Amino acid sequence: MLAAVQAAFWDNGYAGTSLEDLLAASGLGKGSLYGAFGDKQRLFLRVLREYDEANDRMLREQLEQADRGIDVVRGFVAGPVRDPSGAQARRGCLLANTAMELSASAAEVAAEARRSYAATTAVLADAVRRAQREGDVAPRLDPDGTARAVLAGQLGLILLGRIGQDPADLSAMAETLLVGLLPAS
Repeated sequence: MLAAVQAAFWDNGYAGTSLEDLLAASGLGKGSLYGAFGDKQRLFLRVLREYDEANDRMLREQLEQADRGIDVVRGFVAGPVRDPSGAQARRGCLLANTAMELSASAAEVAAEARRSYAATTAVLADAVRRAQREGDVAPRLDPDGTARAVLAGQLGLILLGRIGQDPADLSAMAETLLVGLLPAS
């Protein structure tokens, strides 16, 4: 049920998701929805936190299971733009979409975005350190600064995908970004 609620928020944004949308997505009546989750904002924050935590777990698992650290960073950057139809790129990332929509007006959303992006940056920095040990990335790079730049680049690609940038152009931009940020030894 929360997956359907998440999809409604993801597809329509917070402001564009009505109570009727949430009732239809959840299959609950108004009293049950409010009784289970409180108001729309609390439901949204719960869905957003679960989304962020799932993404954090997935990225950590990828780092544990990857053959090479650099593969994790490459997958992180290229993942959102890999779909040749551009459908995933146009949908964007729930957290990035939300941060653009609500961070200026909702302190809880801004705090959640900062928390989530800090966790992502930490995993990416670990991936860069591993890639350095494996000889795939120059040892002179600062892993933390590189991880922040990788995140910023990926968020830029997400934004460009949301506005309908050509998928082939997005893929080329991702590759150029990776070559620039992750020079070999």
